[in-house]
Amino acid sequence: MNTLLKHVLAISLALAGTQALAQESNWMVRARAVHIDPANESAPLAGAGAADRIHVASKTIPEVDISYFFTPHLAAELILTYPQKHNVTLDGARIGSFRHLPPTLTAQYHFAPQAKVNPYLGAGLNYTRISRVKLLGGAGDLENDSWGLALQAGVDIRLDARWSLNLDVKKVNLRSDVMVGRAKASTVNVDPVLVGLGIGYRF
Repeated sequence: MNTLLKHVLAISLALAGTQALAQESNWMVRARAVHIDPANESAPLAGAGAADRIHVASKTIPEVDISYFFTPHLAAELILTYPQKHNVTLDGARIGSFRHLPPTLTAQYHFAPQAKVNPYLGAGLNYTRISRVKLLGGAGDLENDSWGLALQAGVDIRLDARWSLNLDVKKVNLRSDVMVGRAKASTVNVDPVLVGLGIGYRF
């Protein structure tokens, strides 16, 4: 075997080993820009007109998630961000705001882990911690944090052995009771759809 052929073979084996290592890694991190679109199906506010419903504003936030692959097809994803502020309106008039921190854990099935285009489905649990509630000039409050189901669909588009483009859509149950004084005045059904676009890195 001549020297040139030896060098070509050595480089080929090194590249193949690097690609296999990237594919076999259990960890992936993604960064996304996520648009939150609340369903806004809240009950009418007690004492107001039937059409007067609390409306939570939509917004776009940054998001980071960490995935661990148990097998090439099965993974768990933890979705993280920092507390987000949402403005709240009633009949078009701003009545306050609140902050929420919504970590979400999903189990995913990846249909084509070795292909360039890899769609996946997921389902899991969302916990939303609600804080810094300022409603109705201090007279209103959101009574409880929220636990709910999270459903997910997405696709990873491979750019190279480690990097990928990601599109992700989630539906999350997020609800809390609106209290005025000690009386329940409404139930806020935020139940947002979250549409995310970002990049992923497979270690």
